[in-house]
Amino acid sequence: MNRHSGLLAAFALILASGQALAETYTVSVEPSYPPAQAEEVYRPLLDYLGKATGHHFVLSVPRNYHLLWRDIRANAEVHFAFEEAHLTDYRASRFGFQPLARTAETTSYALIAQPDVARRGVEGLVGYRVISMPSPSLGYALLGELYRNPVAQPDVQSAAASWRDGVEMIFSGEAEAAMVPSHIAQLYPNLEPVHRTRSFPGSAFSASPAVPEEVKQAVREALLRLHEDPELFDVLTELGASRFEPTDAAEYRGHERMLSGFFGYESR
Repeated sequence: MNRHSGLLAAFALILASGQALAETYTVSVEPSYPPAQAEEVYRPLLDYLGKATGHHFVLSVPRNYHLLWRDIRANAEVHFAFEEAHLTDYRASRFGFQPLARTAETTSYALIAQPDVARRGVEGLVGYRVISMPSPSLGYALLGELYRNPVAQPDVQSAAASWRDGVEMIFSGEAEAAMVPSHIAQLYPNLEPVHRTRSFPGSAFSASPAVPEEVKQAVREALLRLHEDPELFDVLTELGASRFEPTDAAEYRGHERMLSGFFGYESR
């Protein structure tokens, strides 16, 4: 074998080794967008993680929240999850998922409406149409906390394809109010809050115990540096975040109780 052939063989061996070491990991996200839009929103983030870690990341988006909740309870195989506090805690406490990084901003929700409707207050919406993403989304759970009397309820509808769609349904006259994340409510100054919820730790990126420790660490480090990449500014803006910060399971402990009123939840 001449020197040129030897170099080519060595290069091929190195390339093959690199390909062999690269793994494919699934990332589950909440169905707060239609599948095609979710792919558009999260693709730059997954591509960034791929470049930063040398692995391949595939998005997993259930068609709706009911299917997501079914899959979570069954511990369907996913490697990473990006979810709000109640789901993050459930995966961590029941199945050993490890929260790696969270959005720097806390999560809260606002029940918003046109000014004349908002002035009626919370009780003034009883019997009227209120839009929310379905159970067990955090917004739906918080709406349930707000209306505990079973005979004094708004007409809660889950027809929106995304949180923003819920707002648009107010403008189109299809609903009187909508429960949405606060960072979305802030985009509509012509609507007023009927109620603002308490805050929760930000949405977290957590890892299955099946993921090797070195991969978890690489993903954590990549997320903590994500805000340094100007090409990902739009991703963070869409998520209502300025950056990711370190976190752990203790920060989310107890928040799974928000799921206690939903079908299939079993207390321990």
